[in-house]
Amino acid sequence: MTDTSIPSAEQSVDEETVPTAATGDGEPEAEAGAPKKAVGESELFGQSEIAADYIEGLLDILDYDGDIDELVSGGRPVVEVVGGRLQNLVGQRGATLEALQELARLAVFRQTGTPSRLLLDVGGYRATRRKELAAVAKNAVEKVKEHGEAVRLEPMSAFERKCVHDVVNAMSGVESESEGVEPNRRIIVRPAD
Repeated sequence: MTDTSIPSAEQSVDEETVPTAATGDGEPEAEAGAPKKAVGESELFGQSEIAADYIEGLLDILDYDGDIDELVSGGRPVVEVVGGRLQNLVGQRGATLEALQELARLAVFRQTGTPSRLLLDVGGYRATRRKELAAVAKNAVEKVKEHGEAVRLEPMSAFERKCVHDVVNAMSGVESESEGVEPNRRIIVRPAD
């Protein structure tokens, strides 16, 4: 069994990317003078394989059937689980899925010593949720443009906030930012200055 205890010095690797002054890509800044280590695709695929093995072990324990695919997409390791009777692994609004993703990331960290930006999807939940969130974001943008006032959205997970930020940032005349503290962190969409 894989040991997934949380390392004391480890910070959570969040999916929401907030640009930093030095890197601009949402990754933590490297220490002064230390070069930022590039992660190769083979290393990312290795991370997805570690996570897939961990998830497969959980499915066996839970006696769930599912096909597991490991891949690299958008410069990050991805594990997709497909099959019937997997809704319990998603949970209400993806809460269980988020927890499983963190456990898989911890399993990767324990084996590699490197934080992972692993993305876990079960039953296509994330793709479906992205479409729903795109509609929410477009609706908020329309309200902002129509009334000229900021729109405050409901609290969302880091994955959900990133989906909304991506849609809003692709539109002219509006901007978005996150406010608050987990689990009540939310997005505000407002007219661009």
